[in-house]
Amino acid sequence: MIYRHTLSNGLRVVIEEIPFVRSVSLGVWVGTGSRDEPSHLCGISHFLEHMFFKGTATRSARELAEVFDNIGGQVNAFTAKEYTCFHAKVLDEHVNLALETIADMLFASVFAQEDMELEKGVVIEEIKMYEDNPEESVHDAILEETFSGHPLGANILGTEAHLRSFTKTDLLSYIDARYTQDNMVISLSGRVDAQAVLSVIEPLFGSFSRQGREYVKEAPAFTGADVYQIKPIEQVHVCLAVKGFSFADEHSYPLVLLNNILGSSSSSRLFQEIREERGMAYNVFSYHTSFRDTGLFTIYFGSSPTKAEGVLELVGGIVRECLESGVSEAELEKAKNQVKGSLLLSLESTSSRMTRIGKNELLLGRQIELDETIAGIDGVTAQDIETTTESVLAGPFSFVAMGPQTHSLHLASGVIR
Repeated sequence: MIYRHTLSNGLRVVIEEIPFVRSVSLGVWVGTGSRDEPSHLCGISHFLEHMFFKGTATRSARELAEVFDNIGGQVNAFTAKEYTCFHAKVLDEHVNLALETIADMLFASVFAQEDMELEKGVVIEEIKMYEDNPEESVHDAILEETFSGHPLGANILGTEAHLRSFTKTDLLSYIDARYTQDNMVISLSGRVDAQAVLSVIEPLFGSFSRQGREYVKEAPAFTGADVYQIKPIEQVHVCLAVKGFSFADEHSYPLVLLNNILGSSSSSRLFQEIREERGMAYNVFSYHTSFRDTGLFTIYFGSSPTKAEGVLELVGGIVRECLESGVSEAELEKAKNQVKGSLLLSLESTSSRMTRIGKNELLLGRQIELDETIAGIDGVTAQDIETTTESVLAGPFSFVAMGPQTHSLHLASGVIR
């Protein structure tokens, strides 16, 4: 049973009672991320997420960590393109303490100057770590090049120059602008009594009020980039991307299934032909990322420089085959079973269930029942897949590769246009 409640200040709460488990997963979701930042504050959402753990008026950073360690719980946070989440998982008997501690972090953090300077160094090291890992950073690069000039393309971590410029005033102003009661959702899933926990949440989260403001509203334009970045590495890492769908788009179900058939599973066309049958790459897969007003469907592979052009040609051939021949009923049925199975297995975790209901409320403003999702998957036809394939895979493609100077690779090297 899922309960939806609105606090006295307008903040939304969704609670799923699961009486047969002992854990409770909870999250405080804020509808702001790197795409909502003005250019001079690039990276502030992520930096602010870090700073909420650095001490409050009553607890030091160490004491905040010890709250959860002392009860055998877990606490963390993450920043995405369009939202930030502070989440915890604890035994049911400790849910009140977890909520009180996260409220303390969000409403009473002191943002001491010394802590800010230390944490800037930590995030700069995080940036360097990702830059040293092309298997990760190429996925950031495809967004940056495809949505060039728009905050959706900017790196979530920001840049060293931006980080060094942030002040306490910047943090407080960003909180006032984006951490508003109508832009936040609290979600809980597990062994919890909805009415009892609401009596705890109301005094902790129901009294603040902020006016807020939008920094960035316009949708990004898709740019068909063709970029090769030289790095002193052994492999070539490639991302090919086409425009996808927003998270509320009615075509999302066919695209989920197309993605499964094309490259998101070990029995997919990309994986089977390129890795299993030819041994030309270790990692090759596809995925779709949805945003509030657009989406990006991406194919990734990493291979040795001497094989990269051949792999790119194979990817092009597999894409053309999807466009020209469609998918078989057997493939479609298998994809439906895989997607439904993966969804149902994920719901055995209170953390996954908390995430599902929290994101549904924050991003869609409603709950999508499991039966509705299953019906949406089962209702997809081969014709739906064909229509979606023509809409997405016909391109144009955006291309980013990273590799050694000796083996430059470009979109024109392959057969995808």
